[in-house]
Amino acid sequence: MKLKALIVDDEFHARSNLEMLLENYCKDVEVAGSASSPSEARKILKENDVDIIFLDIKMPGEDGFQFLKSIENKDFGVIFITAYNEYALDAFKADAIDYLEKPIDIEELIDAVEKIRKIRLAKEPISYNQDLVDLIKSVVTKQMDFEKTSIPTRDGLVIVNNQDIVHLEASESYTTIYLADGKKYLSSKNIKIFEENLNPNIFFRTHKSHIINFAHHLKEFNRSLGNLAVMSNNKQIPVSRRKLTEFLSKINTF
Repeated sequence: MKLKALIVDDEFHARSNLEMLLENYCKDVEVAGSASSPSEARKILKENDVDIIFLDIKMPGEDGFQFLKSIENKDFGVIFITAYNEYALDAFKADAIDYLEKPIDIEELIDAVEKIRKIRLAKEPISYNQDLVDLIKSVVTKQMDFEKTSIPTRDGLVIVNNQDIVHLEASESYTTIYLADGKKYLSSKNIKIFEENLNPNIFFRTHKSHIINFAHHLKEFNRSLGNLAVMSNNKQIPVSRRKLTEFLSKINTF
């Protein structure tokens, strides 16, 4: 039985490597599409029925969990791909949901595909437990809380815990990073680079010049003064009209 698969990962090399592994070790899997973003993946799903989605968890803008939630009829198995080694995720390998760690282990890939193949052979309906997906998300997000960011400075590098970053502010091609202890660092990195590398479950770009840590340091949202995010250091960060709906959606999930 041939299984049709969709690969969703923002990294080109990760997609290419997985395609190669499937071609060499999972002969019964045909890659129906490869997407660099959730929006691209949704377009592919409109034109193709798939049995498996290999879904990267951490992607800029919209992560794998948000993508999965946006699909109404989930008649496919999901194999999450994560770079985060978390033993607790072993408990979540159930039904049509599985996960693989990067770099992908060939035997684990074969086992994950085989599990979904058996479900298809038995002609069983694909069922999802949203609580299970939420649990996976909470475990991964908790681990991602402890990520670090290296900040290039004129003197070298400063390494900070991401959960200690309150907000970031762009000034031309430079970025100022404000920390919870009151320190601030001027980096030669463009704010776009920080946006692409920071966890979107924790950080949000409210404006072309601002990124905030809404998960740990957002204190309130004030509309009376013109859509301002008030941070734990009492800084008032503007939320642009273009970003307002997405911002409110983010904070309403708390």
